[in-house]
Amino acid sequence: MSDTVLPGFLDAHVHFALIDPAPLTAGGIARVLDLGGWTPQGSPGAAQPAAVFAGAFLAAPGGYPSERSWAPAGSVRFVAQATDAAAAVDDQLELGASVIKVTLNGDAGPVLPPEVLAAITRHAHDRGAPVLAHAEGAGQALRAFEAGVDALAHTPFSERLDDELIAAMAGRMAWISTLDIHGWGEPTDDFDRAVENLRRFHRAGGQVLYGTDLGNGPLPVGLNRREIDALLGAGLSRDDVLGSLTMEHLGGFRTVLRGPAGVGGRLVTVLRGERPVDPSAFSGWLCTARAVSPTDLAPPHA
Repeated sequence: MSDTVLPGFLDAHVHFALIDPAPLTAGGIARVLDLGGWTPQGSPGAAQPAAVFAGAFLAAPGGYPSERSWAPAGSVRFVAQATDAAAAVDDQLELGASVIKVTLNGDAGPVLPPEVLAAITRHAHDRGAPVLAHAEGAGQALRAFEAGVDALAHTPFSERLDDELIAAMAGRMAWISTLDIHGWGEPTDDFDRAVENLRRFHRAGGQVLYGTDLGNGPLPVGLNRREIDALLGAGLSRDDVLGSLTMEHLGGFRTVLRGPAGVGGRLVTVLRGERPVDPSAFSGWLCTARAVSPTDLAPPHA
């Protein structure tokens, strides 16, 4: 039985500064979106995932994650007023960032005021960069949406969003899943809220990206079967899950995540055998994935 070759799988929420990325390709991840705290040092090795990154977290003075012990020194950029927004964005883009990450964690401290958040988003868009937000706490996902943020770094988990807001978000935002961080296999209330929000967002046509928040707790370095099962449990079909990993149905955001250095084409993902007919075997089959260079694929039999 021949192996299955697919476009390189993407984990759309990782933190290279908090992990050893070496096992990622053996675990099927060909490309990553690093969402804060890391900038590349030199070119990735041939066996490493290609990376698109955000650079520093842009936050209100004293805001999340500046108070967290895990946040690397220098990884948070405070933006105190709207006139500081352009420089904060430009500095990340000059380091090679392709996206901008803002933090809106009302449960952990001060958050960016509306005029500052709007100025960051406006300038990033003027520079051609999408904006992603960590939105946590009551009302923060709505604030991100109203400011024109392009994607949420986590499926909203602090509150149940109303159907009208979810339908509006589905019209122009992407959500990154990160469901398994809520309990790491022992589901919590946050997990249940996130799954229910994601179910309605997906049903409304919203763009869902597979992402794990790798570096946040005991997550596998590679394909996470619990994340895949949670996506299936939220109502995504098996084809939808594949789309969330390969960006086959992502639209304009896809171009940015492929990145200026050919993130989409340097590695492919190979799965053992053919896709199983039995739905219950699907997530296990996905977790046979490994990411390899196209030149390393075995030649077809004569």
